[in-house]
Amino acid sequence: MNIQALESYVESKNRWQAIFKGRQYSLLSAVDRQAIANMIDADMSPENLTCDGELPASQVRERVRYLSRAAEELLSIDPSVSFYEMGV
Repeated sequence: MNIQALESYVESKNRWQAIFKGRQYSLLSAVDRQAIANMIDADMSPENLTCDGELPASQVRERVRYLSRAAEELLSIDPSVSFYEMGV
């Protein structure tokens, strides 16, 4: 199973968490998987997705593809997670 986008997403979030001495997320924990789903959901909100309208459409489309791929990969390993922005 290929979960490259999801692993990249979690790694990126964990790097930011390390800067601020926050907790590290793991795909092995059900609680963390839902937290990751919530972060993807937040990143998919129109304001965050477009950086309040500052990003060009091509970058927004790329972000949508990346986040959608990460969400699909997360759903493939844990169908119980839920996403508001994606209607799942």
